[in-house]
Amino acid sequence: MLLELRVKDLGIIEKINWSLGSGLNVITGETGAGKSLVIDAVEALLAGKVNEEVIRHGANETQIEGVFALPQGKAVPQLKETLLESGLKSDDDTLAISCELRRQGRSVVRINGRAVPRAVVNQIGRFLIDIHGQSEHLSLIDKKYHLDFLDSYAHAMELRHNFSARASELNKIEQELKTLSQAEKDTARREEFLRFQLDEIKKANLREGEEEGLEREKSVLASAEKLKALSYEAYQAIYKGDASGAAIDRLNEATDSMRKLVELDPTLKQQLGFLEDTIYGLEEASREIGAYSDRMEHDPNRIEEIELRLELLRNLKRKYGETITDVLAYMSKAEKELDAISHSSERRAELEDMRSCLKQEMGEVAAALSQARSEAAKKLVTEVKKELNDLNMAQVEFQVSITQGKDPEGIPLPDGGAYAFTSEGVDDVEFMASTNPGEPVKPLSKIASTGEISRFTLALKGALSEADKTPVLIFDEIDIGIGGRSGEVIGKKLWALAQTHQVICVTHLPQIAVFADAHYNVRKSSSGSRTISTLETLEGEARLKELAVMLAGPQYTQTSLNDARELQQKAATWRQSYHKATK
Repeated sequence: MLLELRVKDLGIIEKINWSLGSGLNVITGETGAGKSLVIDAVEALLAGKVNEEVIRHGANETQIEGVFALPQGKAVPQLKETLLESGLKSDDDTLAISCELRRQGRSVVRINGRAVPRAVVNQIGRFLIDIHGQSEHLSLIDKKYHLDFLDSYAHAMELRHNFSARASELNKIEQELKTLSQAEKDTARREEFLRFQLDEIKKANLREGEEEGLEREKSVLASAEKLKALSYEAYQAIYKGDASGAAIDRLNEATDSMRKLVELDPTLKQQLGFLEDTIYGLEEASREIGAYSDRMEHDPNRIEEIELRLELLRNLKRKYGETITDVLAYMSKAEKELDAISHSSERRAELEDMRSCLKQEMGEVAAALSQARSEAAKKLVTEVKKELNDLNMAQVEFQVSITQGKDPEGIPLPDGGAYAFTSEGVDDVEFMASTNPGEPVKPLSKIASTGEISRFTLALKGALSEADKTPVLIFDEIDIGIGGRSGEVIGKKLWALAQTHQVICVTHLPQIAVFADAHYNVRKSSSGSRTISTLETLEGEARLKELAVMLAGPQYTQTSLNDARELQQKAATWRQSYHKATK
């Protein structure tokens, strides 16, 4: 609800601080006193803009601030989502919107002290307040809200959420299919290329560490003649020797002498064992060195083979990685990709089956949703017609237009056709009306915003009272062209509507004003050479006198006071009976 409204320098309003109550808030006052300016202030606050000529003469800017108590529970979920998305969550469940609207320079709009774009405050304002009158700030005028109203009225939101969840799932499937389709355009070429690469790598029969081994073998083969000569020299030194004898012969002589020594002195047995082991090791080494020398031959063919193999490995590394390990890793990755490509057709078939089944399910839910909407629309038309009759507006025609559009790519309904859909179903919903007999019904947005349309929207609001989650409703000029009897009916309906909403009404009729839970009077007066408008709360005797003025004019009589008191008593009695009936 709107807790406070502060306005400075707007038209003839110099400054007002208005604290509102819950229920029905009525504003009265003589013509030209500035009653509608209060409504204009609310509208400017929610729009975040104002015409320069409305700024008070002599002032450079007008300042408007509204403090709202946020709805509790699950009411207006879109409002709370918008606040969270905009980072505007309030810890104490209040929302302060302020505007500094300047003649020149940039105007500033703030929510809870944070500057926001005008579009944000306009969006949030639509969730908070409906203004019925000359304003376009009215959700009933905006077609995009009609489906929400009808589904809430039909108690079909759960069914709609069911459909929306399936629509979201279908969208994910469609996106994956689209991705597959785009990939399949290049799949054939990609598959052929991958197979070529894998064949090239697999034919090479790569082994970890192979390149290092080949480099070593190449180096050895390149020095074959020198290695053969050196190994032969080593063998000769061990077995052939020079004039002083071969190394092996000299060691054998030394070993024989050591055996004789050990016979005489066993303490040298360890040294003898060392010499015998040395002779054995030297003989083994000499045999291996001799064999190495015998087989060491210069082999140009083998060198060429190694060069070709190394060149193949270098070529593969240039294409697939810096090392043989990288090339093998690329091969593994390519095998997986090729496997995925080969299975993409299977995935496409699977997704298409899922899409077909999901569309079938969506068609069934959409049909149930359409049925619920159709039945609710008939009931709503009947309820609105009853409300219109109560308001002496039986000539006004109201219809709920529910249409569907066929689309071969849409979802199937039981009638066999395929229909276009959104996340809310297949139905396009719009409220239609005609306020003049014989005229065809038109969208509400095409009907002039007059007192008559205000009363029509009151009838519609009354029928939708439980479904309409907009917490604050403002009715301006609702009593244009009607008399006291119709005024009493409007007063009752406004008060009944105020049991589920905060209602603000500007009126000239005492038959409406007597139903107020809080009554405010706007009057203008002169201060020096300036005219100012002020707003005050009326209670007790002051309120009774205002009702008498509304009945008989400024020169009211005791009879007028008595009539006003009688109106109050009659309204109080009706409210009591209403409470009993609703309980």
